[in-house]
Amino acid sequence: MPAGTPTGGGVVRRGTAVLKLMQGTHKARRLVRAMRPRAAVGFGGYPTVPPVLAATQLKVPTILHEQNAVMGRANRFLARRVQAIAKGFDNLSIADGALAAKARLIGNPIRPSVLEAAALPFPPDTGLLHLLVTGGSQGARVMSDVVPAAVALLDAEARARLAVVQQARGEDEARVRSAYEAMGLVAEVAPFFADLPMRIAQAHLVVARAGASTVSELAAIGRPSILVPFPHALDQDQAANAALLASTGAATVVRQAAFTPDWLAAELTRALADPGSLARRAEAAKAAGITDAAERLADLVESVMLPEGA
Repeated sequence: MPAGTPTGGGVVRRGTAVLKLMQGTHKARRLVRAMRPRAAVGFGGYPTVPPVLAATQLKVPTILHEQNAVMGRANRFLARRVQAIAKGFDNLSIADGALAAKARLIGNPIRPSVLEAAALPFPPDTGLLHLLVTGGSQGARVMSDVVPAAVALLDAEARARLAVVQQARGEDEARVRSAYEAMGLVAEVAPFFADLPMRIAQAHLVVARAGASTVSELAAIGRPSILVPFPHALDQDQAANAALLASTGAATVVRQAAFTPDWLAAELTRALADPGSLARRAEAAKAAGITDAAERLADLVESVMLPEGA
């Protein structure tokens, strides 16, 4: 469906986006009439607006799923029109009482590979701390700038107790690998890990951004983390996502401006000195995890959908 983003930019750009949304809604109405769905589910973002708006206009029972702990602008626009709001995180704040009454804690549906990783126990303490560093699907330059520099600040004995797996953007990969090699540290560095859930399960500590999927997977698998929310998000959704794990003690959350090599070196030193604390934080993360979100969402859909043939 045609769609646009009517936020940011100039008046012409916003006006064009609104026009595209109107065109998309008109097209979506024809499609909904032809399909005659028993229910509709929107997962946020402005491309969701035309089909969800069309469905509500044609009296199709509709659900919104909000993956973050802050409701996105598109979902806020649609929320009053739908039958239910599925929350990805329990700390999603909804000030409006009528909207809050529609909300159900569902969680974020997770991949089968995450469910497999979630079945694995916390790695045993062998004297080696397995550290995973990831910056989200596209990587994050700040991780490449800060983490190797922090490891370099540790003494040789502490560095020898680290096993590092780090995701680095393609343009940063060589310098990150070279930095670890210069320390005499064997580290696995790559732009992408296809088996990231298993890497999370094998880690004693994860340093990461705080996107909805990352936080949900850390909780489902049950691993302690240092979370550095993306600072330029319009609604600061990553900070709100991270707050859920921070409230349980599973995560240490740090602003990107405070995420310095000195700060991280101190955190790594504490982790190396008290591996038992990591196991306790892993249990706290696991207690906050939701592994049956797909089933919960399916049940919610079935609870609102039209009868067959209606």
